Amino acid sequence: MEHLPAGPAPDLAPDVISQHPMAYLLGLQGIALFRAWNGEFDRDYAEARIAEIRALLDAADSIGAGIDVPVIPTAEAYDGWAPFYDGPRNLMLEREQVLVHAILDRLPVGRALDVACGTGRHAAYLAGLGHTIIGTDVSPAMLDVARAKLPDAELHLADMHALPVADASVDTVVTGLAVNHVPDLRPVFAEFARVLRPGGHLVVSDSRGLMEGARLYPMAFEDRDGKPGFMRSWVHSTSSFLHAALPLGLRVLACEEVGRDEDMVDATGTEYLDDEPVRPWAAGDEEPASIWELHPWAPAATNANFRGKPSCIVWHFQLEA
Repeated sequence: MEHLPAGPAPDLAPDVISQHPMAYLLGLQGIALFRAWNGEFDRDYAEARIAEIRALLDAADSIGAGIDVPVIPTAEAYDGWAPFYDGPRNLMLEREQVLVHAILDRLPVGRALDVACGTGRHAAYLAGLGHTIIGTDVSPAMLDVARAKLPDAELHLADMHALPVADASVDTVVTGLAVNHVPDLRPVFAEFARVLRPGGHLVVSDSRGLMEGARLYPMAFEDRDGKPGFMRSWVHSTSSFLHAALPLGLRVLACEEVGRDEDMVDATGTEYLDDEPVRPWAAGDEEPASIWELHPWAPAATNANFRGKPSCIVWHFQLEA
């Protein structure tokens, strides 16, 4: 029997990636055509996508060739994101929080650790439920935001591979949309299990990435000098969570994926939450291209890629007593 690897191979961690706008656009069209081939769309839909591919190839010079972008350290990227992270209209955060909070509401009150706590969004919710809070993160700027929300919490600058917490000392561990930044889940799950008391609860959420089947999920950011780059992010298979958790005595109590049941963009390629239409990307614009500026070139294919695709997964584990 062939098994999926528990984590991506070491060579799937490039220092530089090439972001060609046409690669993204033709990839969207390819996914749309696969879904048509599978029977989700009719012949007219497929022929319209093929016509769009021809039009995209004809417009290649207008779209440009993109650039190569370097990796930005995770802590540096989140330092830059900290002032805006809690901003409105982040659908993934909103949908993830509904599932995570529903689990947290059912847990006994105790000592809770929020790993990669960021701005403290889950830690603040746990505090409101009466838990004593510990939080860790690699971003000093994120922790500054969390401290403003949680002045009485014990917050540490720390990596999730080495938590500054004693063995068997917390009742709940939660980590939200953060394990995508590690290539292998097993070492961090070992840390989660180490700090949990017997019978303690682990709640983990994770992004499912942009493209179905992709192993990497590069997130676009700017470095401290304003130069474009990307933050490393991996897509973990469902089985990789089980490979990481079950040998440690963590049993699954619940697992749920949440996705988009509606179209992502309108006929102009503008996301429905935006107030103004997005101007389509064109060669000569500030590089690299944002995917949101590329969607106007292929709105129907954009919706085919994202509609019905899980955007995040939420797990609830309990450590054996």
